[in-house]
Amino acid sequence: MTRLVRPDAVLVQAVIAGALSFAHLHDLAEAAGQHGWKAWAYPVSVDLLLVAAWHRLRTLRAAGEPSRSAWSWFAVALAASLGANVATAGLLDLGDVPDWLRILVAGWPALAFLGGTLLVHRPTPPNEPDPEPAPAPLPVVERETEPGVVPALPAPIPTTAPVPAVTAPPALVAHAQKIAADHRTRTGSDIDTETLRARLGVPPQMAEAIAAQLA
Repeated sequence: MTRLVRPDAVLVQAVIAGALSFAHLHDLAEAAGQHGWKAWAYPVSVDLLLVAAWHRLRTLRAAGEPSRSAWSWFAVALAASLGANVATAGLLDLGDVPDWLRILVAGWPALAFLGGTLLVHRPTPPNEPDPEPAPAPLPVVERETEPGVVPALPAPIPTTAPVPAVTAPPALVAHAQKIAADHRTRTGSDIDTETLRARLGVPPQMAEAIAAQLA
């Protein structure tokens, strides 16, 4: 069976509106002194800039980027199209177009070229350097142990340093022997370490070392 093609009302409306806008732009350009193919090129230029700006606007919004520039050129093209439609509605004498309108029509090609170029060619962001690869982890070497054998733990590190041995000078030892002999003569007993330290005036470690040599 042959499938019937139903005309879309929105599409038909768009074609009619586009044809009327195209004709208004052509009439305005021709009234402003642009004759022949030039007058037909103006509506094409305006509509193409309008479509390009709308396409660029949707692309930027989908990418999450700023779309202010696309909005600006879309407003410029829309103003040119809407202005032509209003101007040809009888508000403007097309037989005697003012000079400012002739200037705008004559300068439109350069403006449309600039807008189309900025919409198509955008600056390319600089390429970010590739991240350096992470270093590979070092292999873990496991020591093989025999079944049932517990590996010996390392010896604990002593928390306190050993006390160095104290050596008494020979002259001090000889003097201590005289003090000990005198103390034995007077008291009849050996001198103790504390009394020897007080008589010699030396530190406790030195007194103990001397007492050990007197024993």
